[in-house]
Amino acid sequence: MATRLVQINMKAQDDAALGRFWAEALGWGIDSEEPGVTNLEPVGFTYPDPAAVCIDLIARPEPKTVKNRVHLDLATTSTAHQEELVARLKSLGATPVDVGQGDVPWTVMADPEGNEFCVLEPRPVYRDTGPIAAVVVDCADPREMARFWGEAMDWTLHEVTDDGATMRSAKGVGPYLEFLRTPDTKSGWNRVHLDVRPYPGDDPAAEADRLRSLGATDPGVDQSAIHWTILADPEGNEFCLLTPA
Repeated sequence: MATRLVQINMKAQDDAALGRFWAEALGWGIDSEEPGVTNLEPVGFTYPDPAAVCIDLIARPEPKTVKNRVHLDLATTSTAHQEELVARLKSLGATPVDVGQGDVPWTVMADPEGNEFCVLEPRPVYRDTGPIAAVVVDCADPREMARFWGEAMDWTLHEVTDDGATMRSAKGVGPYLEFLRTPDTKSGWNRVHLDVRPYPGDDPAAEADRLRSLGATDPGVDQSAIHWTILADPEGNEFCLLTPA
């Protein structure tokens, strides 16, 4: 058994408005399962497919109060493209932010609800990822996170150091998943988290037990009314194990 990363879940005070921002930012299409839920994926995309990690925006009334521990890095193809993208994102409502990054070649921004993301300078490694270069997770121990997520998913581990780890779909398409060592500590529930899916025919309960055996924990919330399973990785980051598809 194995899972794969299919989407990120982002809480939003106004899911429809934030969905419009990210759809414009990425050039993606918008769909909605029900009021309070906005789904984003590439136009013509057949879900799930490793060529893209989709975005689900879920309406929640709580405001953002701390730096997110999961964020997106956006890819660019040239310095001119980076400058053009930053300007376009500002026109859509994004703002530059200072998270202590110092003098770096990438631009740190926040979406209209304050969710941080980076517009990267052109890097050859991200030339074929699509608009999202990477989903980045802040952590204390990249090696342990790589160990857990490398066993939890069937993605390929590309690099592991004390400061960071990188993996990507075994098919070599779509964005990377990266774990970045940071001094920050987790505070409260993450407003942005990973959603993973087993493959068709796999037993969700058995998969949840397998993830627990690897180090996942139960966050201690009532899950009786949902058809997916909420777990937390070894550093306490919540994630959802969805039904097979």
